[in-house]
Amino acid sequence: MNVALLVLPDFLLILIGWLLFHRFGFDRQFFTGLEKLIYYVLFPALLFQSILRAPISIETASDLFLATLAIIVVGVILSALAKPILKPSAINFASTMQCGYRFNTFIGLSLAPVVAGVSGQAKMALVIGFAIPVINFIAVYTLAHQQGKRVGLELLRNPLLISTLLGLICNFAGLTLPVAVDTLLGRLGAAAIALGVLCIGPNLNWQGLRQKTDLVLWMVVIKLMLLPIAAWLIALAFGLDQTGVQVMVLFASLPCSTASYLLTVRMGGNAQLVSVLITVSTLLSVFTIPFWMSWFTL
Repeated sequence: MNVALLVLPDFLLILIGWLLFHRFGFDRQFFTGLEKLIYYVLFPALLFQSILRAPISIETASDLFLATLAIIVVGVILSALAKPILKPSAINFASTMQCGYRFNTFIGLSLAPVVAGVSGQAKMALVIGFAIPVINFIAVYTLAHQQGKRVGLELLRNPLLISTLLGLICNFAGLTLPVAVDTLLGRLGAAAIALGVLCIGPNLNWQGLRQKTDLVLWMVVIKLMLLPIAAWLIALAFGLDQTGVQVMVLFASLPCSTASYLLTVRMGGNAQLVSVLITVSTLLSVFTIPFWMSWFTL
């Protein structure tokens, strides 16, 4: 299996987004509105339905949960080391730390069924369901603490956290949706993946790279090089099957999430620097994702 060809369509979609913004007159206002639609409506619908549909049980979910949590902890610790070693400003550290452990869910959900089949898609939905509350709490806490904002209020207003928790609650309660509602959420979710990947393109930005090269490289090396290795070791330690190993390595090798940019803008952080990190990690992941998936899982 040529993994590079499997991931190519998503990166071509990113290129289309870049071309629409830079060459075909779709301005920032258009993409800002589209990002809000994805963040507050489409993406929450996708998360809720994916988690609700996933076959979750304590036995099958516990190892995935612990492995996911372990990967996040490794990413957070390695990212936090940038503060004493590189000594960035408080706002730059708070803004970029999330880029060492946050993942691009759109690319992950798009690639999971291609790389690991239907069961891989279900397991990726579980991993995302476990990861988003933890990751959003850490990211919101770091930025809110730096900005002097109330962490609890910011978490309560986060649509990704709300939709994830609702999906888990409804899943464990054994609830099912009416056909019309399920179909509606399915169509919203399908739009979320395509448009979410498309919106990465306009956010690619090289400005500011020279000023903070050390911090950018630190977070990119963690996200694209160190975390996939850690994920492979963690998956083996927890005895996950081949599909589980594929999902965990894919999860860990995903580039920085565009949600990092949206959160940083909304909370008054250094959005330009986060945009640079998204750009560098996304472009390099064109090469690193196929490499890790081929080396560790295929």
